[in-house]
Amino acid sequence: MTYTTNEMMTVAAARRLKNGSVCFVGIGLPSKAANLARLTSSPDVVLIYESGPIGAKPSVLPLSIGDGELAETADTVVPTGEIFRYWLQGGRIDVGFLGAAQVDRFGNINTTVVGDYHQPKVRLPGAGGAPEIAGSAKSVLIILKQSARSFVDKLDFITSVGHGEGGDSRKRLGLPGAGPVGIITDLCIMEPEEGTNEFVVTALHPGVTREQVVAATGWAIRFADSVATTAEPTEVELTALRDLEARTAAAHGQAPGEA
Repeated sequence: MTYTTNEMMTVAAARRLKNGSVCFVGIGLPSKAANLARLTSSPDVVLIYESGPIGAKPSVLPLSIGDGELAETADTVVPTGEIFRYWLQGGRIDVGFLGAAQVDRFGNINTTVVGDYHQPKVRLPGAGGAPEIAGSAKSVLIILKQSARSFVDKLDFITSVGHGEGGDSRKRLGLPGAGPVGIITDLCIMEPEEGTNEFVVTALHPGVTREQVVAATGWAIRFADSVATTAEPTEVELTALRDLEARTAAAHGQAPGEA
């Protein structure tokens, strides 16, 4: 089956979510990847959303954390305060799954503004629960499309801390957990280099060249000594993803590609 770069990105991200793990899910690309994992490789993953649903099993992708589909399909729903205090700050979240508008070489995220904070070029959706997720989850996965505008040498604003300034910066800040362990894009997979915690390319998606990755990165991106090739999406993965997108589009009155 043929597939798009966006489908490759979503499938690659879904594969990173281990079966049985407890995952705090962001809306958008993280939610799509996490629910694809639940429908394919990780049927026993526990999906938690900021608004309180635990064990959500939506048949269509939610429009927001307040989408009734999440509460209706969850094992239980608790107050938002309990999600953050008991589950997240209590060390019960295995994976935080986040998106970003901008990311830097150390996995720090910007979802606040592009440009000067007081006179921004673009005002973004803001932090939501992402800073707490990035700070307290045992590990963090980041998914976004790759371009020199989104992968920047210096963030315009640090909304959520990844590995700070690199090295042991995160530890010195007193943040628990491993921080970001993977950035999955439509071109490649990046992982933090041991010691420096700078993200380097560890796998290229099929047909993608190193030159493409370099051109789509705003810093001098480096490659691991051994760079793998991401396995192509299987028919099962693509069928599950496309069915999920089609159901979502029908439910929300969208064209299928908008889901």
